[in-house]
Amino acid sequence: MNAIIFPGQGAQKLGMSKDFYDSFQVSRDVFDCASEASGLNLAKLIFEEEDKLNLTEYTQAALVTAELAIVEALKSEGLISKDFCSVTAGLSLGEYSSLVLAGAMSIYDASALVRKRGIYMQEAVPAGKGSMAAVLGMDPTEIEKVLSGIHGAWIANYNSTDQTVITGLKEDVEFASGALKAAGAKRVVPLAVSGPFHSPLMAGAGRKLAAELEKVKIAAPTIPYVANVTASYVHEAEEIKQLLEKQVSSSVRFVESVENMTAHGVNTFIEIGPGRTLSKLVNKIAPHAATVNVSTVADMEKLKV
Repeated sequence: MNAIIFPGQGAQKLGMSKDFYDSFQVSRDVFDCASEASGLNLAKLIFEEEDKLNLTEYTQAALVTAELAIVEALKSEGLISKDFCSVTAGLSLGEYSSLVLAGAMSIYDASALVRKRGIYMQEAVPAGKGSMAAVLGMDPTEIEKVLSGIHGAWIANYNSTDQTVITGLKEDVEFASGALKAAGAKRVVPLAVSGPFHSPLMAGAGRKLAAELEKVKIAAPTIPYVANVTASYVHEAEEIKQLLEKQVSSSVRFVESVENMTAHGVNTFIEIGPGRTLSKLVNKIAPHAATVNVSTVADMEKLKV
């Protein structure tokens, strides 16, 4: 059984999906639709404007566009379908690409939403007040114990069995980093991000996003997807808006998500988008599962039987 998964912010790179844009009309159509919905010239942004590409308010629309341009090309070639894909999931921002593939949301609505999501998350905490760091080589339950005594630091992402991301106020994340190293973490690496994402400090951004979610049509997924907040399969439209509101301020439960998918019989994870971020995490969480990444036109051969 196959799962299709999508990376989130941090995976973006200049020129991502350009060969799909150059090779497939359906991919260019995604760029046109997303540009109209977001009010951005996404081809120019993704192919030429690296400085903007790495700013949260632009990154989110750009990465979802690049991922969906690949999806539509794969669909047009008959390489992915409902029968081929048993379930889909995305890491944080990637959940929006997942929802489009699942049939729960249109490309236009997803593009408009992630443009607003990026702005709201950028604005939620003043620049320089928040930060994030990756904790390597420490059990998540031990990290939770250390953080329980620190008011302004939380777990953002349960990425793999030996990689967990913490988030919060800059001074609290710095204090937590020292405490985690003292408690046995192999390394704690500050991340180049512009805010304390997936922390309670993002609750205001979630409330603003909820108002935008009320304006769009959400359908029941035709392919089940696994939500970041619960790591559970979602089959009903009613759950999705609440989950997306909570997602910006809640921990991303990627480890549990992968474990849940493998428990349901998934044995191959296909990562769509730039790089192999999620494939590497899956290799650690479920070492017996196969991973495939599709980020270039040449990678399409990997899906041909």
